[in-house]
Amino acid sequence: MRLIFAGTPEAAVPSLRELIDSPRHEVIAVVTRPDAAAGRGRRTDRSPVGRLADEAGIEVLTPVRASDPDFVERLRALAPDCCPVVAYGNLLPADVLAVPVHGWVNLHFSLLPAWRGAAPVQAAIAAGDAMTGAATFFIEPALDTGPVYGVVTETIGDEDTAGDLLGRLADAGARLLAATMDGIEDGTLTAVPQSGDGVSYAEKIAVEGARVQWRNPALAVDRGVRSVTPDPGAWTMLGEVRLKLGPVRPAGGRGLAPGRIEATKKSVFAGTGTDAVALSWVQPPGKRQMRAADWARGARLTGEETFA
Repeated sequence: MRLIFAGTPEAAVPSLRELIDSPRHEVIAVVTRPDAAAGRGRRTDRSPVGRLADEAGIEVLTPVRASDPDFVERLRALAPDCCPVVAYGNLLPADVLAVPVHGWVNLHFSLLPAWRGAAPVQAAIAAGDAMTGAATFFIEPALDTGPVYGVVTETIGDEDTAGDLLGRLADAGARLLAATMDGIEDGTLTAVPQSGDGVSYAEKIAVEGARVQWRNPALAVDRGVRSVTPDPGAWTMLGEVRLKLGPVRPAGGRGLAPGRIEATKKSVFAGTGTDAVALSWVQPPGKRQMRAADWARGARLTGEETFA
């Protein structure tokens, strides 16, 4: 089939690579978010999907909005058979959805109808889910409601960060998406409507939403921090200083008030609503990540400090 692939972040790259390498399909163009300013020099930076397309010599389309008339006209001129989508990040209007013969097919990183929305991996970890996965589905105008072609499952480990889990799902999902394209071409796949039970939503996590809530139980603090690692990144305040934090682990046995810090030669603990947690790394403003114990020595803690 002639495919136009839509995607933007690193998590979409394995899928694009899988489809480029497929002997059965031809990726005739890629749709991705416009180049954005990045870094201290504010240089213009291509999205990860756009960079791979450039390397492969594939046409790259970067509409500000998917409703832009020039973009819609170009889509129609390219006449794709199907448009696979992975984390594109832009709404697709009805006239765009109608262009490909077999529609737009999304790879979503959850077991639908659980965790529809922008941050399914983060939501699954924060909720303490033992299992998640990825699903391919036919895109409808409503959010992540379309019938499902196929799924793969993935166990969530006790130490998985969102980055760890998303990496595994991106690889497994790439194979699922390629198999879905094969099945659509063969006519052997039929999309099955989603169940009306078990629907949940995962909204995009803003930076403010990644602040550590020390009054929560230790397990909730642990899951909450892992769910936003590495993006947007967990953080807390120590006085007027904002600190980034790496994953924590429940430590128990220490009766510390929520946020209260206890430092030893080798470890740093913080109180929660239940047991204490041990910190892995800390990153002060303008500095690199450092082991929590190294940070504590440099910060010259008095033993009276509390995260907020």
